[in-house]
Amino acid sequence: MMTDSLATTCDFYIAPADYRVDFEALRSVRETVFVLEQNVPIEEEWDELDPLCRHVLARDGEGRAIGTARMTRDGKIGRIAVLKDWRGKGVGAALLTTLLDRARSEALPEVRLNAQVAALAFYHRFGFESVGPRFMEAGIEHQAMRLHLTPVPAPPRAASDLPASAPLRVVATLAEAVTALTEAIAGGRQLLRIHSRDLDPALLGHADVLAALKTFAIDRRAAQVRVLIQDVDAARSRRNGLFDLAQRLSSCFQFRAAVEAQDLDFPAAYLVSDRGGLLYRPLAGRFEGEASACLPARARPLIEHFDAVWERARPCTEFRALGI
Repeated sequence: MMTDSLATTCDFYIAPADYRVDFEALRSVRETVFVLEQNVPIEEEWDELDPLCRHVLARDGEGRAIGTARMTRDGKIGRIAVLKDWRGKGVGAALLTTLLDRARSEALPEVRLNAQVAALAFYHRFGFESVGPRFMEAGIEHQAMRLHLTPVPAPPRAASDLPASAPLRVVATLAEAVTALTEAIAGGRQLLRIHSRDLDPALLGHADVLAALKTFAIDRRAAQVRVLIQDVDAARSRRNGLFDLAQRLSSCFQFRAAVEAQDLDFPAAYLVSDRGGLLYRPLAGRFEGEASACLPARARPLIEHFDAVWERARPCTEFRALGI
């Protein structure tokens, strides 16, 4: 495994990767580092575990892949690689930290890895311990290591954490859609998920909705508004007050663009909060739909759909010129 130091001064970010969707990005890093630099046989670089692993990618400010790592479902970490120009800049540490956080969140009792001997000090800083004798793997001396984990405890939930469930109601007009959105936004605790074809200027750019989003972003501690877009070019071409708000509160807003055909063809639009508030419109170009201020049972499948698409979506680099 290739690693780097703990410095974090450069413009990069870590994102989950889908093996099938992001294969070319994974290959561009792993084959450069392991096959070309370290002379690992290409037939040993890719294995039957790759499609089953959880992968993460480090990307630079332009979205280019600069580092990779993977973890099996039972906690074996591997294939940590960082491109030469990005070593010593905190990329490897960020990749490893991301996988450790994932392992803790899944209550894994430990993680393990086979470290290149030259990188032992790096892993010792994270608390890894050596296990057994050193051995050769792909012509490089390695050391088996493991780290015992303390799972992240689930936060206690107060009895009054959620308001009483509200039944679904029909939404038919712009005014009703605006009311439904402001109610769902106001009821959110920390995270809003917005799935939109083109950022819906008439709806998401409505003054009342923007005011609700601003209040949410300012009043909630560590507030996040995640926005998935299907047609980025259309969104950019239309005037929308949401851009101005996101510029002023850039630490709260994240934008990603759908990339897979099934995600681009998804016909609906919705907003769902982490407390079960929602507005769901089966046809993104129309205002008709259904809404509730709090209905977790209906919100749950929307959250699951959003999170799956979010993981395989790409950052909206087109918005960087706007400071977002």
